[in-house]
Amino acid sequence: MSAPHDPTIDATPEKTDFIRNIVREDLASGKHAAIRTRFPPEPNGYLHIGHAKAICLDFGIASEFGGDCNLRLDDTNPAKEDPEYVRAIQDDVDWLGYDWHSLRHASDYFDVLYLAAEKLIRQGDAYVDDLDAEQVRAYRGTLTEPGRNSPFRDRSVEENLDLFRRMRAGEFPDGARTLRARIDMASGNINLRDPALYRIKHVEHQNTGDKWPIYPMYDFAHSLSDAVEGITHSLCTLEFEDHRPLYDWCVDKVDLAHSPELVKPLTDAGLPFEAAKPRQIEFSRLNFNWLVMSKRKLLQLVESGRVDGWDDPRMPTLQGIRRRGYTPSALRLMVDRVGISKQNSLLDISILEGALRDDLDAHAPRRMAVIDPLKMVLTNLDPGHEETLAFSNHPKDATQGERRIPFSRELWIEREDFEEVPPPGFKRLTVGGDVRLRGAGIVRCDEVVKDESGKVIELRCTLDPESRPGMEGANRKVKGTIHWVSAKHGVPAEIRLYDRLFTVPDPDNDEGGKTYVDYLNPDSRKVVTGYVEPAAANAVPEQGFQFERVGYFVADRYDHKPDAPVFNRSVTLRDTWNAKA
Repeated sequence: MSAPHDPTIDATPEKTDFIRNIVREDLASGKHAAIRTRFPPEPNGYLHIGHAKAICLDFGIASEFGGDCNLRLDDTNPAKEDPEYVRAIQDDVDWLGYDWHSLRHASDYFDVLYLAAEKLIRQGDAYVDDLDAEQVRAYRGTLTEPGRNSPFRDRSVEENLDLFRRMRAGEFPDGARTLRARIDMASGNINLRDPALYRIKHVEHQNTGDKWPIYPMYDFAHSLSDAVEGITHSLCTLEFEDHRPLYDWCVDKVDLAHSPELVKPLTDAGLPFEAAKPRQIEFSRLNFNWLVMSKRKLLQLVESGRVDGWDDPRMPTLQGIRRRGYTPSALRLMVDRVGISKQNSLLDISILEGALRDDLDAHAPRRMAVIDPLKMVLTNLDPGHEETLAFSNHPKDATQGERRIPFSRELWIEREDFEEVPPPGFKRLTVGGDVRLRGAGIVRCDEVVKDESGKVIELRCTLDPESRPGMEGANRKVKGTIHWVSAKHGVPAEIRLYDRLFTVPDPDNDEGGKTYVDYLNPDSRKVVTGYVEPAAANAVPEQGFQFERVGYFVADRYDHKPDAPVFNRSVTLRDTWNAKA
């Protein structure tokens, strides 16, 4: 079972969209005494950012209207499913802060679905077909031409029952036969041209073992699973809109509410049966540019070693962006900003990144870290000089308190904060120039030390003793302020600088013979050694910070340790990609 639901997740103000309006009307009219939704992912890959919208909608609406939401794994294709995916899905929903009413599987209902298929055969609504996949395609017709009836469409009920039971017994090889609905081969909706309901697949299932050599098709299993669970509002994305007539056909023809013999396996197994006629409602998918969110393509990236697994922080999977430092509250904020509509569109990823920046700006504690270190020596301080300075943990939230940061004669600063020959408008440190050290005082650079190649390796500076915190000279105006870390007390840290995985906004564009793989960004990850203040090194895994003037970072979920810190860049302080453009 997942963690307790966070009551602030779906708090006021009241949300309004076409789906919530339907739910309000159904409750007000008495159509439903209570509502029930479900989040029904297929466990054939990891969930991605697009699923966050569905999760927030399915669980959020149930919570808002006093109903409940099931988590159901639609595990009807064991050849592509894995317990690893099941565990990750549950972890993702739990991480987002939602609690499922009941954990279900389509496989829980395989006995019910089989009996339902036999009922369709007895009613003359289904038949066993011997056409192979290529022949089925040829008979199906096109968008402008009707299909043709299969030569096996008029088999008798007795023959169909016999063949279907022999399919169930494992008598036939994969692909030899299918069970098809008998609807209308001339329908303008191709989904109603005698769609397959069952196929032969001699594959062991993660939940049912080798009990079944046949498996129900998604549309059949999904609609009846909703009906079994008492789902009132079946929310799905727009690509299922053309499947809705088939969804309704399956629910109506099987009529579980008036077929107690079909649900007997449930009651025998102690599973609840709460019959309802669910209403399918479609909404737009969540699509962002700069990403690919096809499970097939993401799997190829993982299997080819182009990324370091499904939870690589560059991946758009929920496991990946969690490791990157995205927060549940940032994703919920993003979903609220995007809204619910009936029109698919490609959204700019700045919406996603902006939601994370806004969330972290409001909540993330501040720390100091240097990711490209250059040594600064304050020559007018004693070699053994040490002190601690008080810094607020968050400039806009006094409730986060203060921390003490060690300060010493030798410091690390960012290399980019010094220019020997400054460009126009440069407001940081240069030879003979002054700059404010964040919270410590004003320094002047007196001398530059270089190595044999001419690279600057050390700055020798003077700290103005009248500019220390609390002194009158502390308010002396200087052009810039830079951050620092004590060289003596700073903790070496592995800093992983993550950026966008692709170099173009539309990596799915296959023009010119290219594929998404050709657009992989070779600079999507850089690993450097920097220094962090001790309070940052002591972070717990998944604790996020703003490294002042650098960006937002998170202690890696798996690799971070206080004595060997590892931080992942979550997002820069500004949208640097649009700034480049």
